[in-house]
Amino acid sequence: MTLTANKKIYFASDQHLGAPTAEASFPREKKFVAWLDEVKQDAEAIFLLGDLFDFWFEYKTVVPKGFVRVLGKLAEIRDSGIPVYFFVGNHDLWMNDYFEKELNIPVYHSAKEFQFNGKEFLIGHGDGLGPGDIGYKRMKKVFTNPFSKWLFRWLHPDLGVSLAQYLSVKNKLISGEADVHFLGEENEWLIQYAKRKLETKHYDYFVFGHRHLPLEIQLDESSRYINLGDWIGYFTYGVFDGTTFELKKY
Repeated sequence: MTLTANKKIYFASDQHLGAPTAEASFPREKKFVAWLDEVKQDAEAIFLLGDLFDFWFEYKTVVPKGFVRVLGKLAEIRDSGIPVYFFVGNHDLWMNDYFEKELNIPVYHSAKEFQFNGKEFLIGHGDGLGPGDIGYKRMKKVFTNPFSKWLFRWLHPDLGVSLAQYLSVKNKLISGEADVHFLGEENEWLIQYAKRKLETKHYDYFVFGHRHLPLEIQLDESSRYINLGDWIGYFTYGVFDGTTFELKKY
């Protein structure tokens, strides 16, 4: 992708709408919708890097109640011709084709390479990447198993969604969330993952979410690791203007 003059690419992650309750997250939803409304003015594309919802599951004919403002804004942005890309996170990993069919937004279940203005990007949510976090990686294999999803689908949505929302908030093994303090480069799994990737291919930018910390780490002379933070306490996002990448606060 080559950026049009004066256009930018925007990145955001970890809104966790619905947590800890729908009522508590409603102001955050309105704030995020206001951000979307603002960045659409000069957006070449918008990347959402997962955990937009604190829980999401697509039954054959049912999706979780709520979030109409953010879904409506995303539909408006796509209808205007601006590309939007969505990467599932560990809280909305059971996303299937609803976004693709209803909003015309492609959904990715793993990290993906992009090239913008000659710069190489590796973009994803970030859960389960790098060394460590063995318990969560095992749990993710269970959750993403087709048989597990088939079993869950047999629960009535009122029961299934309520149970999943409770576990999403209470069980840190299921959520995959680690310490929200910076652990040092040697203990940050995503930084270690990025360094290992650089051993076989050059990337100018690694852009991830999941850690809930706004981070900018210089990996070598020309490669940077970016973590986008979240829309719970930081309200941070990334913007690439074709030449440089910045983390900003809304």
